[in-house]
Amino acid sequence: MEEKEIHLVKKVSKELGLTYKELGEEIGYSESTLRKSVSENRITIQLKKAIELYLKTLKFEESQKEIEKIKDNIRTLFEFSKR
Repeated sequence: MEEKEIHLVKKVSKELGLTYKELGEEIGYSESTLRKSVSENRITIQLKKAIELYLKTLKFEESQKEIEKIKDNIRTLFEFSKR
């Protein structure tokens, strides 16, 4: 039996722990538009791209946090080595 693919909006909302309203606010769509997309099991190219860009942005922000941690560690090591 073929497994049905989970709608992208539903999948991303669940993974990020966001309501459709919260996700919509982040990507510039209304809650009703997202609900309609899920209920009709359809997604526009624009909506798909908006979600993909939002996910890329989240990954980028996370990597920036990691880079800042590394920079702080290097500063700490540098200051420690000066003593």
